[in-house]
Amino acid sequence: MSTPTTVKEVGGYKLGKLIIEGKTKQVYDVPSLPGHCILLSKDRITAGDGVKAHDLAGKSIISNKTTCKVFEILTRVGIKTSFVKEAASNAFLSKKCEMIPIEWVTRRLATGSFLKRHPGVKEGYRFNPPKHETFFKDDANHDPQWSQEQIISAEFKVNGVQIGKLEVDYMTRVSILVFEVLEKVWSTRDCALIDMKIEFGVDSCGEILVADVIDSDSWRLWPSGDKRLMVDKQVYRNLSTVTDKDLDTVKRNFEWVADQLDLLIPPNDHLVVIIMGSPSDKDHCNKIKSYCQELGLNTEIRVTSAHKTTEYTLDIISYYEGLNLPIVFIAVAGRSNGLGPVISGNTDFPVINCPPGSKDDLGRDIWSSLNVPSGLGCTTVVYPETAALAAAQSIALTNYIVWSKLRVRRLGYFWSLPKADQGTRN
Repeated sequence: MSTPTTVKEVGGYKLGKLIIEGKTKQVYDVPSLPGHCILLSKDRITAGDGVKAHDLAGKSIISNKTTCKVFEILTRVGIKTSFVKEAASNAFLSKKCEMIPIEWVTRRLATGSFLKRHPGVKEGYRFNPPKHETFFKDDANHDPQWSQEQIISAEFKVNGVQIGKLEVDYMTRVSILVFEVLEKVWSTRDCALIDMKIEFGVDSCGEILVADVIDSDSWRLWPSGDKRLMVDKQVYRNLSTVTDKDLDTVKRNFEWVADQLDLLIPPNDHLVVIIMGSPSDKDHCNKIKSYCQELGLNTEIRVTSAHKTTEYTLDIISYYEGLNLPIVFIAVAGRSNGLGPVISGNTDFPVINCPPGSKDDLGRDIWSSLNVPSGLGCTTVVYPETAALAAAQSIALTNYIVWSKLRVRRLGYFWSLPKADQGTRN
């Protein structure tokens, strides 16, 4: 490990004591922001628990850029992380966490150490669902693999939080979710995410957060799914001798990864159009719109009647057809619902009927939405939230941000309901 170097200020933040120094970063207290710290990257690359180590000028900036971009994506889709914001080219501001001493590894393909531990498994064996493994952080013993039972039995108490079965199950699910989100992200750049590791910490409020860093040291990444094109730290690990030219290759690979991250956030390339047959249905439509916006959907509301203003209805459909965007129509009409079927008969985009009205009228109104003529594919739901979710699932086919928000939503149920169950037993 290199000799600690005291830093007084980063990005306008006066730094307090050096909390910890690792092989590739330093963590400093920020006195002006209680509960926060600065993670400062080093121009250092290591492998084999630090046995192999080299200075690599510029790595700190590249690693910090990668970490910040990754955490910005995770935060955008609703995954809870310690990341706050980029503080400088080589540092970021984070919530201060007490770290859980476990590495959480998720794998899509069998390669590397997995093959050594599981003789007979062919390289490239695909895990569906992703394979998850955990390793106790202990350099002296080369980070031994631990089972879920070992983690629970260790009875870690981190920032006042007892790490039990529920917490381990939650972190396992979050680890897999992080992998699947970033797998979707990298697929937009024709890159296969092979495996990756993350770590968790507990903040002063007792919340479990994805913490530390996520950069090119954290994953295996193969452009076009070709191992020969790998652009991660494995290139460095594989070197028996390391020349300046080799280090330059590693650096260029890391730079390429960081640059690709600038291109990963998808544009707002979709639209959910809520069409109501009468202005009296505005409250119902606003509820649908609110749920849509929670899921990150771009939404517009229009008013037209398939019975009374048929030509205007068709003009509206033609307008949205001409935008060349993924479109989902939500038709809001009660009584005799001609709106949804007419839209469905004149577009190839998804159409969802969500009739308004009271519970007393719903049984009668919904029948006209269900009993549509042959050849039409519009679907029918009853509740505004369900309409928004159905629209989101259509958009999620091509938009990883919306897909990720749906996955995070499911994760929320896993965490909140068992917590509520625990509360009822206390």
